[in-house]
Parts: sequence; structure tokens; C-alpha cells
Amino acid sequence: MNVLHIASEVAPFSKTGGLGDVLAALPRALAQQGASRVTVVSARYGSIHPQQHGLAKRLKKLSVSVGAQTFEVGLYEGRLPGPGPLVTVYLIEHPLFSERPGVYGPPDNPGEGYADNPLRFALLSQAAICLAKELVPRPDVIHAHDWQAGLAVYYAQQAEWDTPPATVFTVHNLMFQGLFPLSDAQGLGVRPELLTPDGIEFYGQASFIKAGLQLADRLTTVSPRYAQEICTPEFGYGLDGVMQARRGRLTGILNGVDYDRWSPWLDGALPVRFSRPPAELEALSEDAFAAELVGKARCKAELQRELSLPVRPKTPLLVSISRLTEQKGIDLLIQWLEAELHSRSEFQFALLGQGQPALEQRLRMLAERHPTRVAIRLTFDEALAHRMEAGGDFFVMPSRFEPCGLNQIYSMRYGTIPIVRSVGGLFDTVVDFDARSRSGTGFTFQPFETAALGNAIRRALAAYHSDEPSMLALQKRAMRADFGWATSARAYLNVYRQAQSGK
Repeated sequence: MNVLHIASEVAPFSKTGGLGDVLAALPRALAQQGASRVTVVSARYGSIHPQQHGLAKRLKKLSVSVGAQTFEVGLYEGRLPGPGPLVTVYLIEHPLFSERPGVYGPPDNPGEGYADNPLRFALLSQAAICLAKELVPRPDVIHAHDWQAGLAVYYAQQAEWDTPPATVFTVHNLMFQGLFPLSDAQGLGVRPELLTPDGIEFYGQASFIKAGLQLADRLTTVSPRYAQEICTPEFGYGLDGVMQARRGRLTGILNGVDYDRWSPWLDGALPVRFSRPPAELEALSEDAFAAELVGKARCKAELQRELSLPVRPKTPLLVSISRLTEQKGIDLLIQWLEAELHSRSEFQFALLGQGQPALEQRLRMLAERHPTRVAIRLTFDEALAHRMEAGGDFFVMPSRFEPCGLNQIYSMRYGTIPIVRSVGGLFDTVVDFDARSRSGTGFTFQPFETAALGNAIRRALAAYHSDEPSMLALQKRAMRADFGWATSARAYLNVYRQAQSGK
């Protein structure tokens, strides 16, 4: 099977969040699971330096029509790094991408998207379809990701093919819908009959994500639970009716994790590596397993030093790595911290991330008031993220909603126990701790309330301080949990076959 992915991000070339990670790992997993050819098409943004990534520029340009406009676009060709079969990456070259410093908006204000984003991502989508028609062999399946590639499904259906490819569209986060004036869509070549509520119109605007949802042969999203949730008014962001109508074509497939990058015995970003592959942990006695975690204790001490926190081996260290938005529940976490830091509860807290200025300011104030207990790094630092996953005792992720989430999965592999709200992919990946049955891989709560979050954290801290055998068993279960990409890739291959057969 020949599969072509279209997405606005693909790591390590471009990444603002989980989408880039998925496009770095899923195509390789598909190739490893038997797909005959896998290709990724994205854009060459200004931050991507071709020589640094070993990209070669093709001499022949593509002529791409978007509505009444015609663009001459270049192509850079490379490959996804990593082991396994070859996965080719094509990056579309045009000033709309290469002369911009950010992916979606200015780096100093990424939430403020560029005004011409409709044209930029329509161009990416149409260029990808033009490229697909030139490839030999042509793709059997075109797999588009999130709103930025929503029009790719439409353009694929409008193109002339000897044998039309099947189309699959994945929703990574339904909150981001690609909403623009209807006049923008008209200028991008969208047929007038589609600019209606039964097409891609959404409350007087054009919705790029709705194009993918309405037109693709099959739909997926990034966890089974989230597939259920987006069919409800609470999580559907006004598109729950569309999701319900297409529910029979929707499959929830949990995102996998690239354990070649996120395993403590392989991780070059750590001051010391520790542990061993999960299959080797099962037979270890309690003492032998505890010995495996000596390196984790050293990672904790080094992280405390790096963050200018007192080195206190017995003080539980809570960490969070997140975009600072209300979706991630950061406001709830701050409320809990503001109250709890005045109590006698013993813990330290460290956060890495950036986002809404008001949330950043509240976190700065907490760090200033409690410098021995709170460390805040308002930036994006991939290496520090690895060290925090390894050095923390608990990972806090109180999301309002969470399509999949990856950090809670990373945390488990490093023996850092997740404390999460049980929604979306967090529900699918973290099992609540039960000391009596010696089961669970983390601590969960459900109501989006400060008291519920606080109760989950208190349960975690109580287990940490008073029940070392149960905590060690909990860490072993968490570290043995397997969320690799192989299972997910096989599920995607099955969806591709369904799309091809019309089921």
C-alpha cells in the first residue's frame, strides 16, 4: 500500500506540538508494518535550514492552481531520520512559507495567525495533490491531518486520476477548526455549493476542518475515548452533529510513542541513563527494581540543581510540561498551587512551557514568592523536557480535554507517575492506582474542579510518603506499559483498507 501524508508539521523539520511528533513516527511505523511506500508532504518554513537536514532541492518546479491564482513552487526532498524503511519527505518551497519566521504566526505571538493562512495552507494542500499526481507509483491513500490539510481532501476529489486514491482525515484537536471568511474559501477554488451548512460553512464562516470531516472516505482521531467525546456537545465545539452523522466512518486510534527517543536507558539528554527495556523488568525482585532506579534518583538531584531548587531526595517533585492554555487545565493547576503552597504539604513543583501571558504571569509570581518550592521555565526546551520526565516523581496533567496526550505516556516509561484528569487519551492510557488490588499506572480524577485535582495529588503524595512497596510496584507497572506505534500503525492500515473498499 502506497500512502501519502499531508500535514503542516513534521518533526524534526517543524514542530509546535504533538502533530509534528505524530508525523515523525507514524509514517515510519506504517513502513515497518508493511506499507510499500510512505511519503510525507509539508512546508519549508523559514526556520528550516535545508543543509542542516540534508535536504536536496529538486530542479523541476510545480505549477499549482489555487482558485484563480497560479503559483510556481519548489520542492525540497529528504527523508525521516531514524531506523527502518525509507520514508520520503517533500517540503513545499514558496515565499508564503519560507519568508515567515513562524509556522502559523509570528514566533513572539504564535496564537495570532498570519492573515493569509487560508491561502498558505490551501497552497500546501493543492501542491501536495499536484505532487501526488506526479509520483510513480501514485498513492493509493491520501491521509490529511488537521484543519491545515482539510482542503487537501477536497482538492484530491476534484483532481483527475486514472484511479482515484482513497482519502483519510485525522482530527488531532477539534478545537482548532481553521475558521475563515467565506470569501476566502471562494477565492481558493471551493465550489459554491460547498459553502453551505451541508458543506464547509460554519456559522457564517468557512471551516477547513469541516471540509475534511465532510468529504473524506474515512475519519480518525487520536484516541478511542476522544472519538466518543467529539460526538457530544461538550467536546464537539459545534461540530458534534457532523461527527454524529459520520460516526460510522470514524475510528479512534491512540497515538503511539517513539520509544527510540523516549526511553531512560537510551536517552542522551539525561545526566545518567537508567533502567532497562520493559520485558526485562517483569522478573526483577523489589530490591533489584529499586536498584534500577538509582539513576533516576541522580536525575532528580541534577534536575533540582539545574532548576535552582534545594536538592531534597525525599521531597516529592511534581513536574508539568505543557502549552500554557486553559485547555491544558493550567488555570486549575495554578489555583491549586496558590492555595496549597501556603499549607504544610511537602512538595516541589517545576513547569516547562509557554502560552497565554496571563497564565505565565501568575506562574512567575508563584516562583517569586516560593523560590525553594517552585521553578518555572517559560520556554520550549526539548532536552530539558527529557530531563524533567526523568527527574520528576509525578507528572501533573489536569486537562479540560485531551485528544490523546503524549507526556503522560513519556512519563510512565521514565517511572514518573502521571496525575491526570480522566478524559480523552488520558482516560485510555492511565489507570487509577488502587493499593488494595495493587493495580493502576497513575492517579486520576474526573470533575474539572480544584478539589478533585487536589484530592488526586494528595493520594499520590500519601502513597509516596507512606507506602514504598506499593509505589515501587506502581512504577514498575507504569514503566512496563507499552504504547509503541506498531499497534496503532496496524490499526491505520486497516482504516486505509476500509477507505479503499468503501466500507
